[in-house]
Amino acid sequence: MRVLFALSVAVSVSLASMSPSLAQQNAQALPSPQASLGGSAKPVPVCANPNALGIVRTVEIDTTGGPGFGFEHFKQHDFLRRNEVVLTFDDGPWPGTTAAVLKALEDQCVKATFFPIGKHATWYPEILKQVAEAGHTIGNHTWSHKSLVGKKFEEAKMEIEKGASAVAISAGVPVAPFFRAPVLKHPPEIVTYLGERNFGIFSTDLDAFDFTARTKERVIENVMKKLEKHGKGIVLMHDFQKHTAEALPELLEKLKAGGYKIVHMKPKQALTTLAEYDEMVRKESKLPTLSARPTSSVVRTVE
Repeated sequence: MRVLFALSVAVSVSLASMSPSLAQQNAQALPSPQASLGGSAKPVPVCANPNALGIVRTVEIDTTGGPGFGFEHFKQHDFLRRNEVVLTFDDGPWPGTTAAVLKALEDQCVKATFFPIGKHATWYPEILKQVAEAGHTIGNHTWSHKSLVGKKFEEAKMEIEKGASAVAISAGVPVAPFFRAPVLKHPPEIVTYLGERNFGIFSTDLDAFDFTARTKERVIENVMKKLEKHGKGIVLMHDFQKHTAEALPELLEKLKAGGYKIVHMKPKQALTTLAEYDEMVRKESKLPTLSARPTSSVVRTVE
């Protein structure tokens, strides 16, 4: 594993261990934002692949005041060096595809940043816990992926805050105050609000357009061509997309062969959610029962 460095715009933290089910969490307080973003009971394993792509450095992002990242919309904070790449994944967690993405990242000892949809997080908290347990950074991609453009302020605020609460409750560990808007649209009043809430705002440098790609080969081509043109960048993909999950093992190999290096982003401080939105999410979650048995022990095929 290469030596990790720190930037002045950046610090090192890791996500904590798996936590109780969402139903159990409904009766508990959210993890404290002051709680360590590291210290997992199950430490992130040492890389077992001597030829892995790995991580060249980890950067700590201070989100105070709502800095923006990604040259498609924000020009101020260019922290990547030549041939450096940040991998980001939107729209999860999702059965099958997120697991495949996690496996590909693990095989290459690479860390990424995930921007889950709040509803998806409450549907599949066990998958989001796997993302956290693997040491990836978790941000927020709104509650329901509705565009914030044209929304009344309170409705847009609810999308942001309810999404943040849903992700934090479902992950069960401190998450990052990182936000990515649906379709990368940032109304000015929302940018101001995110700054007041100290959310880092993430656009992208390179969009894989994997949601329109019909083959894994096209996903790989889209990313590699744009990297060859720009030389570095924050890459936007979707762990929700089947072709992305299929493409990722080969894409990571091509990044390694091309001399690209992976940078992992982590927050200086954890997200602090708002209690009223925590309560909204808890009320909408599935009703708890006394049984905590897994489905495999409750329902089985007998014929």
